Formats: sequence, structure tokens, C-alpha cells
Amino acid sequence: LGLVYEVTKAPIAKAKEADKQAAYQKVLPEADSFEAYADFDEQAAASILQDAGYDADITEVAQAMDNNGSVIGYVISVTSHEAYAGDLSLSVGILNDGTVKGVEMLSISETAGLGMKADESEFKDRFKDKNVEKFTYTKNGEKGDDKIDAISGATITTNAVTNAVDSALVYFQNTFQNELGGMINE
Repeated sequence: LGLVYEVTKAPIAKAKEADKQAAYQKVLPEADSFEAYADFDEQAAASILQDAGYDADITEVAQAMDNNGSVIGYVISVTSHEAYAGDLSLSVGILNDGTVKGVEMLSISETAGLGMKADESEFKDRFKDKNVEKFTYTKNGEKGDDKIDAISGATITTNAVTNAVDSALVYFQNTFQNELGGMINE
């Protein structure tokens, strides 16, 4: 078994990295490349989310670069602990100006036909190209860039996804926005 593990370890790691890069490209298609954010601190991220009242973890942060190597945004991966069937993980692409460019599920195991609709483009695109401080889910079709209409029969899942995206936003705002604000205004 040890030999089989050693033989398959590298190809599995390479495949996981390729999947991750593909997810990053989906959520921030403007980027030419991605690299791990070297200053990512899990404890600091946990503190930011706890202070903001979110039950989630920031698991990874990548810088998104253009073809000149300039950082144009970030991909923030979040695991929410509020989903109906347990944890769900997703990546959120956010441009330097705070615009959410996309959401991609990394791991979801909700109820088929209900909560699994959260992994369909029709739902994920509700977050796309929105520059808001925070999203709120609604059950009554209320309109607005910050409003996410709940999936019928899956409000717990809708809430979990919305809070996960909001977790990425609050981390972005507390970690990068002040730093970027100075750069943008100069």
C-alpha cells in the first residue's frame, strides 16, 4: 500500500492543483495567473470572521495577476459550516475594487434537486459582477444588487452560500481594501 501511495501521490496532487487553478479561472477570468498569497494568516482570518459573526473558515487565498504580473484581485476560498448537509466549500473571485466576479463550488453535498441547485450557474451568477459591502438573501424576490433570491425549498443552503460569500467579502475588506484604497487613490 505504501508503494501505491507513493506512486499516486504526485499525480493526485497535480490533478488537485489543476482543478483549483480551473476554479480560480472561473471566478476571476480576467486574471492570467494565480499564486498563493504569501501573507495569509489563518488565525487572523478566523478572528476577522468571528468578529463579524460568520461561522466559516478562510482556507486559502490566492492573488490574481494580469499578464504584467500586477495583482488585479484575489480568490478567497471559504468553508461554511452552516449548510443543510454539513460543510460546503467555495471560491470567490474579487477584483481590487471589491467587485465579486464569480463563485465556484469546491465541495457541496446538499439535497439533490433542492440545495444542490446552489451549484448551478443560475444561482451562482446572482453574485456575479456585484460590488456590494454584503449580500442578503431574500425569500420574496426583493430586488437589488445586494439581494440574493433564495432557492425554493433550500433556504438553509442559500443562507450558507450567501454567508460564505459574505465571509470572503469581509476578509477582503479587512485585509486588502484599506491597502488597495491607498493605491487606487494615488
